[in-house]
Amino acid sequence: MNESQSRVIAYVLVAIVNGFPTPAIAIPVEKLGELAESFSSSSPLSLAVSDDPMAQVTSVSQLRDVQPTDWAFGALQSLVERYGCIAGYPNQTYRGDRPITRYEFAAGLNACLDRVNELIATATSDLVTREDLVTLEKLQEEFATELAAVRGRVDNLEARTAEITANQFSPTTKLSGFTIVGIQGRTDNRADINPRDGKKDTDNTGTNISVINYSQLYLTSQFTPNSYLLTSLIAGNGSTAPKLSNDVYLGYEYPTDNQLSIYDLNFHWLVTDNLAIVAGVQGINMAGAFRGPNRVESAATGPLSYFAQRNPILDIGYNGGGIAVDWQFAKRASLQALYASNTPANPSKRSGLFDGNTTTGVQLLLTPSDSFDVSLYYVNNYSSDGCLLTYVGDDCLTAVNPDTGNSEPLQTNAIGSSINWQISPQVTLGGWFGYTNSYIPGKSGNVETTNYMVYLNFPDLFAKGNLGGIYFGQPPKIISSDLPLGNNVPDYINTGLGRPGGQPGTTHHIEAFYRFQITDNISITPGIIHIWEPGHTPDSDSITIGVLRTTFIF
Repeated sequence: MNESQSRVIAYVLVAIVNGFPTPAIAIPVEKLGELAESFSSSSPLSLAVSDDPMAQVTSVSQLRDVQPTDWAFGALQSLVERYGCIAGYPNQTYRGDRPITRYEFAAGLNACLDRVNELIATATSDLVTREDLVTLEKLQEEFATELAAVRGRVDNLEARTAEITANQFSPTTKLSGFTIVGIQGRTDNRADINPRDGKKDTDNTGTNISVINYSQLYLTSQFTPNSYLLTSLIAGNGSTAPKLSNDVYLGYEYPTDNQLSIYDLNFHWLVTDNLAIVAGVQGINMAGAFRGPNRVESAATGPLSYFAQRNPILDIGYNGGGIAVDWQFAKRASLQALYASNTPANPSKRSGLFDGNTTTGVQLLLTPSDSFDVSLYYVNNYSSDGCLLTYVGDDCLTAVNPDTGNSEPLQTNAIGSSINWQISPQVTLGGWFGYTNSYIPGKSGNVETTNYMVYLNFPDLFAKGNLGGIYFGQPPKIISSDLPLGNNVPDYINTGLGRPGGQPGTTHHIEAFYRFQITDNISITPGIIHIWEPGHTPDSDSITIGVLRTTFIF
């Protein structure tokens, strides 16, 4: 008997002994004959039964096949036809045209015993007659040895199968991902920038209609039911650049000239039902490690702009290697924490995993009710060049020294909160607020920023699977800075005289979009974004962007 046949027979035996429902036991009488042969001493399924006293031959009658003329054969035939113990015969009867071995007979008898027990257990015992119970008792007595052997061998098979399953190592890798193609155009405008002197002297050269494509591939390698390795590759082309400020980045704007680069390379491990750990050399960031209250944030299917995805505080440090944990310490409360480091832009200041561009973050996520989420978070970051890497609003908080080409490093402490309230299945209200306080290590003075957003999401708007959204907020803005001369960004742009203060204007961002879910895998999202006082400059023209995003998910 080959290995394939052994597996088939093992499955049949397990099915018989476990008493699967009748339709699952489709065993033609020819296959029962093969079952009998599998119990020979040369069979791979013998499982060393010769060591079991019950498997020893104690009577010459045990060697004789059961003939169609034997009383036992007719009795079992009657039970099979009455209770449907074994299904699969062409005429739905237990055919009696050939002798069967005693083990084959025991297998069929065992199936009938299980079926009758099932009927009794389900309060339908009135269907089983007293005469049939007496017949079954007699059959059990006569074939006790064979029944014990059948059950013993199946128990051994189940034990070995469980052991193999528990110890096998066979990782599987699944491919998934998405592709985005966006068409967008911007209105013509002029701006007052370097120096900021109240004159609109700079044209926005990024007004032409552009096409952006962005793809991300995920390779998920499952090692155990509780662990997997995530590898993701990204590639993109096109952007809305050149631009006058960081206020108009789109969520899928990631130009790499279509060259693949690694975005994720990390290992996920569910340690217990309530504790998960993620560690890796790439892809450790708060956007992925912290659970977000806004359940529709996604560059592929959510809001269109990068700013509308999440609080910019949760993008500080961008992406790197490190470790993150997620602890569900109560039914409606969880704690996430992260430490990550990435390549410093100014390695002459600090570099390395524990002495470079580093980010430490912690978030408390509370769900007081099924419809309400609130998160509180704290972030500590060291940036070697004074840029927080959020790519939204006032992101670089120290000015570039023209003599060195570098800017001073910053140590930043940031706090924020996000909420999400599902008013009804069709309406969700949410928002966030963020504050940062940064200083140059070893020097006096600090710089503060704030940002906020409020939004309305409309799931299943007009049709199931569709999504509408309206977002309004202020990107990160320097509200106060008394950093040393040459490092106060608002003053550097305005006069350069070293006077403390913040930005003279306030950028406001409003965004509206509607996602049409064409199929389970394809969506089209038209939208519009309008920005007042870009760059927090009151004398710059407003910007309006029209967007048409198409997403394919696989």
